[in-house]
Amino acid sequence: MNNSSAASRTRHHTVTVRAGAASAERVRLSVYDLMTGTFATPRTFYYRRTLDAAALRASLAATLPHYPLLTGRLVRDDDRGLSVVCDDAGVPFTESHSDRPMPAYGLGRSAKDDIGSYLHKASAFRIVGHDTPLLTVRVTHMRGGGSVLGIAINHSIVDGAGYLDFLRHWSRVHHGEEHRAAPYARTLLDGVAQGAAPDAARHSTQYALVSGPQKARFILRVNAGARRVRTVTLRFAADEIRALKEHARAGLAGSGLRVSSGDALSAHLWKVLAELRARPDDSVERLGMVVGLRSALRAALPDGYWGNAVTNVTPALPAGELRAASLADTVATVRRAVDGITADRVRDEVAFLQAQRDARRTHLVLSRMALDAFGGTVAVNNVSRLPVYEIDFGTGRPFWFEFPASPVPWSLLVTPTPLDDDSRDVHFSVPRNAAQALAAPEWTKRLHAYAPHA
Repeated sequence: MNNSSAASRTRHHTVTVRAGAASAERVRLSVYDLMTGTFATPRTFYYRRTLDAAALRASLAATLPHYPLLTGRLVRDDDRGLSVVCDDAGVPFTESHSDRPMPAYGLGRSAKDDIGSYLHKASAFRIVGHDTPLLTVRVTHMRGGGSVLGIAINHSIVDGAGYLDFLRHWSRVHHGEEHRAAPYARTLLDGVAQGAAPDAARHSTQYALVSGPQKARFILRVNAGARRVRTVTLRFAADEIRALKEHARAGLAGSGLRVSSGDALSAHLWKVLAELRARPDDSVERLGMVVGLRSALRAALPDGYWGNAVTNVTPALPAGELRAASLADTVATVRRAVDGITADRVRDEVAFLQAQRDARRTHLVLSRMALDAFGGTVAVNNVSRLPVYEIDFGTGRPFWFEFPASPVPWSLLVTPTPLDDDSRDVHFSVPRNAAQALAAPEWTKRLHAYAPHA
């Protein structure tokens, strides 16, 4: 297919890449897969040197046999669950040529406004039961050199860790190296709920059963409020991250609690945003944290399990107490919440989610963290350990990595930086007035209070 846009003066050519064999296997998705929604999760990678699109297509075709779900299509089960029919319907691969030179993307110059132009266009709504691809790839060559690689994978198929595992596998195949195929069978989670607490199927601390009108009102509020959300990206240098961790560790000496740099950064940001939000002292401030389950489920899931395996925890403190607490005490609250993700806790959670699927109510289950997005919750998703800057397809590492802005207020995404050290980029998706405040000297000083030069 060839087409061109007079407005963008970008030429496109799309071909369908297939694994080469259709297994006809029907893979029933797990209850955690059902919690993500069926929207695509786009990622874009920016390279100084021009990618070889023909070689990329060839290495993709050689990688896809290990990921039959990616070339399949979503279908609805009788109980309103979802399955993927592995029919090798294929992956659209678009090669584009832009008349624009490569912009100087990076810290201070976001690619978010342009990200849509670097992605293959696919339906966002007609997905289940339709011929809608679950993976799309687009390579855009910029005038004068350099390329943008835009990839979108349906979130019901895999989480962020699995997303990067696939890209690393593809990269290794591209370089002619071996890589172990990821186990993708979702039946591995089937027996997790055995032995759950008697009331686990009726109540969950992290998920809520809502009515249809309640869900519709929530989605409407998110969509309506998205116009008022702004994303600000701030960098926390490696020495600052280390100082945060050491300060918290010193305050918790002898407690027996393990302190990670992620704990320390999350606790610090929670405290600063509690000050910025200035809610009454007796109101409850919650920190919604996306947490991986692979460690808690190591007895049930093999290494490298390829699917959705995340949940969330929400440590909470009265706003006045949070603002007055030391960093060490706040880190302790965060760490105890994360340590609460045990096999028993996950077992009860799976029991609840399976009960809702059995009752055909999965579409009415929402996380309590999401439902409180307009209340007391600041949500943090820390993906700083994902090697997004290691995705090399023969022209070196990307110089920048980008993702769409979150429409949900008070959402924070923590990512690695191109510096290849322990520095972190924190992407604050917050209401417009809060975004303006974060750029002011007063709040910049508070955010970077632990920087050695501060």
